[in-house]
Amino acid sequence: QVQLVESGGGLVQAGGSLRLSCAASGRTFSNYAMGWFRQVPGKERDFVAAISWSGGSTYYADSVKGRFAISRDNDKNTVYLQMNSLKPEDTAVYYCAAGAGSAARMFRGSYDYWGQGTQVTVSS
Repeated sequence: QVQLVESGGGLVQAGGSLRLSCAASGRTFSNYAMGWFRQVPGKERDFVAAISWSGGSTYYADSVKGRFAISRDNDKNTVYLQMNSLKPEDTAVYYCAAGAGSAARMFRGSYDYWGQGTQVTVSS
């Protein structure tokens, strides 16, 4: 089992920045690829960013490329999502996820463990 706890969400004005953190405990963190997803009420949970277990490979949704950056610190068992130039359409609950194996992946079904989510609200 892997337990994931997100933090860092909040209310920010458009154009601002936030950094989300996801602290992992349980199994060996470096054995898992990590991802961030987001969800708004009534819609599916969408892919945002992913990172391989080494941190050497990353993927981003087109909607966040150039604005968001995913990173990880395997010594601290933590993955981060730096969000810059935030837009109102980035408003959502953001979830951290862990998937067994090395490769970064975009598909929601390929992740094994999920956090409880953290709310990000961007005002216009």
